[in-house]
Amino acid sequence: MRRLINRRPGRGMAASLSMLPFILVVCAYLYYSHARLLENPGDKLLPAPTTIAATVHRFAFEEDERSGAYLFWTDTRASLQRLLVALSISALGGLCLGLAIGVLPYLRAAVAPFVAAVSLIPPLAILPILFIVVGLGEVAKVTLIVVGVAPIIVRDLAMRTAELPSEQIIKAQTLGASTWQLVIRVVLPQMWPRLIDALRLSLGSAWLFLIAAEAIASTEGLGYRIFLVRRYLAMDVILPYVAWITVLAFTMDWLLRMLRAKAFAWAAPQ
Repeated sequence: MRRLINRRPGRGMAASLSMLPFILVVCAYLYYSHARLLENPGDKLLPAPTTIAATVHRFAFEEDERSGAYLFWTDTRASLQRLLVALSISALGGLCLGLAIGVLPYLRAAVAPFVAAVSLIPPLAILPILFIVVGLGEVAKVTLIVVGVAPIIVRDLAMRTAELPSEQIIKAQTLGASTWQLVIRVVLPQMWPRLIDALRLSLGSAWLFLIAAEAIASTEGLGYRIFLVRRYLAMDVILPYVAWITVLAFTMDWLLRMLRAKAFAWAAPQ
């Protein structure tokens, strides 16, 4: 008897199954949008696809009358710039501090409890403090993402470092490796794949903090535009922007996954 747990779809079937939920969501939207518009042609909650397409064309391919900019691409550039800077800082800081905590017992005893406490603070709760201390500019937005993401990366890498087999550490020291050599040649190579995994798992939170910061204090950005037009119930703007954020986040996750698979094939799950 062949158990269900042992049955695996082929490549074509897996691709079809992965597309099925998206197709169902689109079909459900088209059905309910059509039904609502039949009852009320002026309904704004579920605009028709033609209305959404016209709005996207206006935002992406027509200059704004006030600023002369293409708002869709201006917002995308501003949000991605903030996000990438924050993730880069979080990755670098998380890698250095996580390795140090995982390798050095004295530093782990002194710093790990503080990092754990900081990681449990809701970042949105300190957003007003950030605005008061560093102002309403780009620094506050980037700092919010770093505060929300970096401590999680630090804790994850520190725990993974501490879980490395003790035999590796003992053998390296037996061969005369110093602490620095041990970190660079034994620990660090094994932590690169984990860093990529930690970044992938942090993408959702990073986007959340970015959108929150842009919604409160910004003049451009994807989150800023969504919260700007919500007062007009402009779902023909909000829905494409939300879909675009999803596409960007999915693309970033896919690129990180490909990087891990290509650069660290030895760490691929068996």
